[in-house]
Amino acid sequence: MSQALTLARPYARAAFALARQAGALPQWSAALAVSAQLAADPRLNALIAHPGLDTGEAAGLVAPPSCDAVFLKFLDVLAENDRIALLPEIAGQYEMLRAEAERVIRARVTSATALSTDEQAKIEAALRRRFNTDVALELTVDPTLIGGAVIDAGDVVIDGSIRSKLARLETALTH
Repeated sequence: MSQALTLARPYARAAFALARQAGALPQWSAALAVSAQLAADPRLNALIAHPGLDTGEAAGLVAPPSCDAVFLKFLDVLAENDRIALLPEIAGQYEMLRAEAERVIRARVTSATALSTDEQAKIEAALRRRFNTDVALELTVDPTLIGGAVIDAGDVVIDGSIRSKLARLETALTH
């Protein structure tokens, strides 16, 4: 995994530079997300690895339908260097670069039940105060948390779930 991230880093930086130069950061995000999802499909990977497939065809297999010529050339470069399989890592690192440039923290909030609009606003405001930057929330529901929520904002994880509190209580009682 770390080797894949290391190999993907220069491609992610190049993609970010190309997107920024074209003023198309959101469009490249969407295109990379589609291409990464396609590249992660094992059936498509087997087809891309076929020796009879040339690099242009391989790039075309993972290209979104409405991508621009520069993005298609980027995919061609990936195909020429046998790096199509790195698209999920490239897309992830691209998103980190974009968030940093746009000064936005992406926070995943996993709660036991769906959060109301008011609860979402309170969490977003608290995170905005803590990180002193804009916050984009990604909301998911996991009933196994029993209650509460887990907030994952990059390097910071705040676990306020009942499940983790019960686990800590169990550990304290058994030791």
